[in-house]
Amino acid sequence: MRRGVRSFRQFRYAFQRQECNYSFSLGKCQKVLIDTGYRVTDNADIDKFSCPKFIASRTLTTDAARVSNGDVNGGGPLVEYERRIAAGELVDGDSCQVGTLRELQRLYDELVESADACKLDRYTASDKSGRSRWLWSRLMPQSSYSPIKGLYLYGGVGTGKTMLMDLFFNQLPVNWRKKRIHFHDFMLNVHSRLQKHKGVADPLEVVAGEISDEAILLCLDEFMVTDVADALILNRLFRQLFNNGVILVVTSNRAPDNLYERGLQRDLFLPFIATLKERCVAHEIGSAVDYRKMTSAQHGFYFVGKESSSLLKQKFQQLIGEEKACPQEVEVVMGRTLQVPLGANGCAYFPFEELCDKPLGAADYFGLFNNFHTLALEGVPIFGLHNRTAAYRFVTLVDVIYENRAILLCTAEGSPLELFDRIVTIADAQQMAPRTSTRSRKNDDSDLCVDNELGFTKDRTISRLTEMNSKEYLEQHAAMLAEKQLSEEASNANAVQASVGGGSMFI
Repeated sequence: MRRGVRSFRQFRYAFQRQECNYSFSLGKCQKVLIDTGYRVTDNADIDKFSCPKFIASRTLTTDAARVSNGDVNGGGPLVEYERRIAAGELVDGDSCQVGTLRELQRLYDELVESADACKLDRYTASDKSGRSRWLWSRLMPQSSYSPIKGLYLYGGVGTGKTMLMDLFFNQLPVNWRKKRIHFHDFMLNVHSRLQKHKGVADPLEVVAGEISDEAILLCLDEFMVTDVADALILNRLFRQLFNNGVILVVTSNRAPDNLYERGLQRDLFLPFIATLKERCVAHEIGSAVDYRKMTSAQHGFYFVGKESSSLLKQKFQQLIGEEKACPQEVEVVMGRTLQVPLGANGCAYFPFEELCDKPLGAADYFGLFNNFHTLALEGVPIFGLHNRTAAYRFVTLVDVIYENRAILLCTAEGSPLELFDRIVTIADAQQMAPRTSTRSRKNDDSDLCVDNELGFTKDRTISRLTEMNSKEYLEQHAAMLAEKQLSEEASNANAVQASVGGGSMFI
């Protein structure tokens, strides 16, 4: 990669890739330069980016520079990874992550080189609607697979899959048709669209058309299939998406061949696995390190013992401040609502039974965290055979909390590890040593839950509960709230200025 002088135009392009859309003073501009890996060498007047005259240079390590090609294409996930390590934001020395980054960098370079062929630019892509595309495909059937295969990243919990995919996604130009979404949220969106197009002969094809119109590059985090309804539509949905040129990047705890293992009617799901392996390069992240558990432990929000209920309520009251908590109702999807027992100041209070013993799912939890940033959950039990369904809901709830970078305060009957001690996979159950006493075996194993899917996903939940209680996670949450508040204040100020005839300069 050629290093050295970079024009202001190139800097502005790099800055716009951070997906910001407001004016900056000189000081703030310098901060953005630093955050994106540039170093200002001439502090000319760049206030509001008018008549800029400065030189910015990017310092790259030799390894990162070696994999990048061309001046315009000089960025990429590996370059950014090296920058974060140099800044002390990431831990150095994980060869498994570097190997994964090389795969992501390869994909990044291929996408940049073939952006036109892949129709990634949203401003030059076809503007036909999903229904129009469906009608056209009826008249003129055609297939247009992307010339580039996607990437399926899988590995153990806490190995950095989500961080690496986000790092890759955030380096892509903002004008590309791209989307990054949690798999739970993606499937909720698919079912909502299917409901909307109920009267169409083939609503799934219309939905695939709409999705591919919006995003040719689709990044799905935490790909996990547990629902039979999802399993039965995935093959047709993704076959159509791939026919429309969609490129898929996925993270998962499971290898492709192990998806929906032992699920109902899995034989109907197997063609999807074959399609997935055909259109994506599978890459395993083999790191044995759980980075979530390397955070600084802080036990201020996870209380063990039923007697901790009063302490939880005290913490909840501290968070809502002078506001009065009262019952609230939040919208979910397709006209459904969720009753919140107590809510105030962005904080919601629920007994465990209200969220995990009732027939609720990811849609309800996403609806909850669209309105609240903190959840106080009272009475998380030890999970076993008798409450397996509640365990599944709790796993989904923790996934949604983590995806929204929200806060969980809870009282529980045990530590995160103890909560799932009675949940095991079939392989774990077969390896368990037989008891010498029939009576002791009955007492110990009567509530043992042998469930492959739950036994596999519990590690992720334990890992996330550990991280969510760490000092680092809580600091990130506080920074996110502060940033959101500043953004809202700026938006309100702009609205007031516009109402009196003023205006704002945007880049």
